Amino acid sequence: MNHRGVEFTVARTAIPGIWHWRFRIGEQIKTGRTETKIDLLAIRRVQPRIDRELKAIERKTA
Repeated sequence: MNHRGVEFTVARTAIPGIWHWRFRIGEQIKTGRTETKIDLLAIRRVQPRIDRELKAIERKTA
């Protein structure tokens, strides 16, 4: 999947209702987990995290 030019993945874990996510910006890789029964909600929860990382990078370069 792609959000604002950042590729990310969301995958179901062996535990029901737990999703593992991962994205990469440059050389930095961020991973985590979210808890929800709905796959689309898991995807929506990763997108603000990507936005925060992009905003932090923008602030550093400004």
